[in-house]
Amino acid sequence: MFEKMKDRFIIDKLSLSMLEGESEFIPLMTADDENEMNAEALPEVLPILPLRNTVLFPGVVIPITAGRDKSIKLIKDAYKGNKTIGVVSQKEIKTEEPTFDDLNKTGTVARIIRMFQMPDGNTTVIIQGKKRFDLKELVETEPYFKAKVSSFEEVKPDETDSQFNAIVESMKDLALQIIDESPNIPSEASFAIKNIESPSFLVNFISSNMNLDVAEKQKLLEEPDLTVRANMALKHLNKELQVLEMKNEIQNKVKTDLDEQQREYFLNQQLRAIQEELGGNNYDEEIEEMRALAKTKKWSKEVKQTFDKEIAKLQRMNPQVAEFTVQRNYLELLLELPWDEYTKDNFNLKRAEKILDRDHFGLEKVKERILEHLAVLKLKGDMKSPILCLYGPPGVGKTSLGKSIAEALGRKYVRMSLGGLRDEAEVRGHRKTYIGAMPGRVVQSIKKAESSNPVFVLDEIDKLGNDYHGDPSSAMLEVLDPEQNSEFYDNYLEMGYDLSKVLFIATANNLNTIQPALRDRMEIIEVNGYTIEEKVEIAKRHLLPKQLKEHGLEPKHITLSKKVLERIVEGYTRESGVRGLDKRIAKVVRYAAKSIAMEQEYEVKISIDDITKILGPARMDRDRYQGNDVAGVVTGLAWTQVGGDILFIESSLSKGKGKLTVTGNLGDVMKESAVIAMAFLKSNADDFGINYDVFDNYDVHIHVPEGATPKDGPSAGITMLTSLASLFTQRKVKNKLAMTGEITLRGKVLPVGGIKEKILAAKRAGITEIILCKDNQKDIEEIKEDYLKGLTFHYVENMMEVIKIALTNQKVKNAKQL
Repeated sequence: MFEKMKDRFIIDKLSLSMLEGESEFIPLMTADDENEMNAEALPEVLPILPLRNTVLFPGVVIPITAGRDKSIKLIKDAYKGNKTIGVVSQKEIKTEEPTFDDLNKTGTVARIIRMFQMPDGNTTVIIQGKKRFDLKELVETEPYFKAKVSSFEEVKPDETDSQFNAIVESMKDLALQIIDESPNIPSEASFAIKNIESPSFLVNFISSNMNLDVAEKQKLLEEPDLTVRANMALKHLNKELQVLEMKNEIQNKVKTDLDEQQREYFLNQQLRAIQEELGGNNYDEEIEEMRALAKTKKWSKEVKQTFDKEIAKLQRMNPQVAEFTVQRNYLELLLELPWDEYTKDNFNLKRAEKILDRDHFGLEKVKERILEHLAVLKLKGDMKSPILCLYGPPGVGKTSLGKSIAEALGRKYVRMSLGGLRDEAEVRGHRKTYIGAMPGRVVQSIKKAESSNPVFVLDEIDKLGNDYHGDPSSAMLEVLDPEQNSEFYDNYLEMGYDLSKVLFIATANNLNTIQPALRDRMEIIEVNGYTIEEKVEIAKRHLLPKQLKEHGLEPKHITLSKKVLERIVEGYTRESGVRGLDKRIAKVVRYAAKSIAMEQEYEVKISIDDITKILGPARMDRDRYQGNDVAGVVTGLAWTQVGGDILFIESSLSKGKGKLTVTGNLGDVMKESAVIAMAFLKSNADDFGINYDVFDNYDVHIHVPEGATPKDGPSAGITMLTSLASLFTQRKVKNKLAMTGEITLRGKVLPVGGIKEKILAAKRAGITEIILCKDNQKDIEEIKEDYLKGLTFHYVENMMEVIKIALTNQKVKNAKQL
């Protein structure tokens, strides 16, 4: 209802403020006013003002803007005269220049209250309707229409007509309800409705302001019976109220949904403005920066499509929701990953060899393999990188070798420690649907390297764990498979990443704990322990200069000779690598640094006596051969996680019933070796010249010293049999002889592992002859000749050969008579 009520009231206020004091203005009409108006004589001829888009009702005040020349002329002439005009609406709104026939036949006498000249050249007038009239005939057309008019006879009900009064009250209630429901109608309208006393003026006022087209309003104007007209108006009011209620209901529903969003939106806008003022984040600028950076990336079509899709999603998100941060972090990862970005390999093989030799002493197999790979790359230009596994005891330089390889190839270097890793998500990443999700450590390391072909060290791959979170070693299968890792799938990244150009180097101390399928994917390169001579060279070339640099000293401040270094190696370390040696040298350098800082005198050239003073008494005397004066004592060779070692097998006889006792903290396999040795000796007693009754009358005790150290494995088999043969025959064991090998019940000698470490241990102990299985000869041929100097090897296939070599014909001193 009340289509232009708001504008009309504004204009009314405007006109009131601009009216001259003597002007009359009647905003509302009483019954007396209406009677007075109806009593006024109707002029025979009236100037006719055509109205395009409205209908004027008696008593109602409305503003009219005149743009036609005829209309402006008419208004000005009338305003100068008696200010009375006839107002008639057009039949068709679109008609620009209406003729007399284009006008409706019923109009309203109007009085001009005020005229305004507008800045755009149009003339606006405030007019008030007086009474209806009917057009009769046209009198003049120029300068504007003038026509003869006749009175319009109106039928009014009696004041006591209850039906009419009820209709009027209903109209008033509905009108007030519409005003209350509609947000666009000003409160003054309600005031006007309540203060109208005349029923006919109320009907006219409401009819004039209803949201009806001109034709409908004209029908109301032409209706002579006031009761019928009131009924017509009431129907329109009811319809309008229903439409308004429906509109409000829809708007309320929409408003309920949108209010919270709008509130968040306005708060975010304010927050954004505050952040910009404080120099904080401008999310739009950030997104544009991402788009600009994306244009510089070497992306595949798939990655580009994913980025465009995800950044469009980010742009639609509310920056304050948690998912916004997850989405932004994902896009930042896409931008930071080095897609198809590779460092150029340095194909100078001599330079690479020089770098590898500079940083590490020995390790020829590893160096040779790296140079082979570089040579193939130089010739072919492109190939899948090998996946190497450096296997050996701690402290031999497996991890640090990765850095040297990276420098030799001219590649970036990254390292990932796998020790104790239990969660598969550490390798593959978390799905980004979770708050705080991250990519796996493989992808994170590639991002850190800023290159898609770094040297990637997987440290301690044998120490991968597993629990209910999954099995990381199984997740590593894809990473370390050259046929699969060109499309490595990270759960966070949600697409394949090419790892085929990455040079993976895994390190391990024990191959037995690596999953077989994972071990099968890697090229195993054994990195053995160092000899004393090698350790001395490493200490002189690498460890001492490093410690001097770390402690702020120069070579002139301290000198360690080879003999002193050898004393430190033998007396204070027992290891395959050089970590312990590095710590001892550090203590010696600290001694010099303390003396210099406290301005105390000290010997720059450190002697062996000084070493005892600095490091204390030697903690580890070198395992030495203990002679062959006692029957039943034989030297064996063992492998430990820190390198090779020698061990002594001792056996003794005592009166008894043939019981065999084995001690020395031995494992089941080693105990079984003792039982097999005893069984073989019994079955071949005649060949060894032993009286069989001895086995029933004497108890045998086999012991392996250092009982606190657990020992196991089959490699002491031939040593135990030799010990028992020496014991029962009381013959001496050959001087400075050691042996290792597994035996069978038939007396066959089987090959064992850890040969290099065992050879080094024998050399340290002063052994000159070693008995090995014939099948171990190939292991000896792979060892450098320098390690084998001063050693004689005897390769055997059965135990009888071992006994012939190991036992002399000479009896031990004070031999027992059995």
